[in-house]
Amino acid sequence: MNPWLVEGGTIETIAIARGRYRAEILTLGAALHRLDVPGRDGQAANVVLGYRDLDEYRAAPRFYGSIAGRYANRIGGARFSLDGHEYRLPKNSGEHNLHSGPLGFDQQFWTIEGRGEDWVTLAHLSPDGFNGFPGNLRTRVRYSIGADGLAIGFRATTDKPTVVNLTNHAYFNLAGEASGTTVLDHWLQIPASRFTPVENQIPTGELRLVADTPFDFRAPKPVGRDIAAADPQLGPALGYDHNFVLDAPAGRLRRAATLFDPHSGRVMELHTTEPGLQLYTGNHLAHGAPGTSGGSYPKYGALCLEPQKFPDSPNKPAFPSARLDPGQEYRHELALRFRTAKDVASAFAN
Repeated sequence: MNPWLVEGGTIETIAIARGRYRAEILTLGAALHRLDVPGRDGQAANVVLGYRDLDEYRAAPRFYGSIAGRYANRIGGARFSLDGHEYRLPKNSGEHNLHSGPLGFDQQFWTIEGRGEDWVTLAHLSPDGFNGFPGNLRTRVRYSIGADGLAIGFRATTDKPTVVNLTNHAYFNLAGEASGTTVLDHWLQIPASRFTPVENQIPTGELRLVADTPFDFRAPKPVGRDIAAADPQLGPALGYDHNFVLDAPAGRLRRAATLFDPHSGRVMELHTTEPGLQLYTGNHLAHGAPGTSGGSYPKYGALCLEPQKFPDSPNKPAFPSARLDPGQEYRHELALRFRTAKDVASAFAN
């Protein structure tokens, strides 16, 4: 039996819309299945990747648009200690744990708690001990469309000390999911002076300056400009798959990235309350099942911008803590704000 397979349940699609924006959310993984955004010409296009056949979301996952958790990203050695007790997790990324292992939040059916024309709230209870994590974790995710795009709010509570790191794993191509293009000519800006270098995909613990490296996105540049640079951090990953340390303090909603597609004119600003941002450039997208519009996606056919706690934080005391105790509430606010621009200068004028 495929250990990733989810037995039973019917995937329901929830449509929400307001003004020029429309989104579809799935009950499986609380996944963002599509997000329609107008371009410079006024025509809307879906800017996130997904599967044409919804049952493909049940197969070995690519996490298209899903909620990643309980702990998004990697935990080194698939283990961590909390209050002197070691918790062992499934190894599903070499010797490490990725996005909490098989049947993580992306493969769970979420309950619709409430919905309106432009919003929906979904909930999930992850039982104590599931995939090795302590505590009954109650999680809610609210998608809402506003005047300038999509907001995603995360909440979680526990009855035992645990670790929590929730994000949305959307793959973005602002030229449109059906464009068949890569994102190498998208322009990207990330206000981060440091990143967390990795060894065997796990942060070393160093906060390395981005200056004079391919990881310097403080000034806008094309995604593909330095992606093939002779840097030991880029080679093993075949591109970017790294966490950036945002300059502005966490805990308040602030800009973490700006992405611009010169062809469509679409600009996306991502705002978050979290301390880090994972950039993944779709290095392994090729040869997947047909996408939402029926075509297959190429390598670098989209990129992920995943706001988060840092990878392997439970094993790195110097990193921002991912601990959640009973009586506390985990909160993460994420906003995707869209506009159009005629050129690079106007896209990054703010």
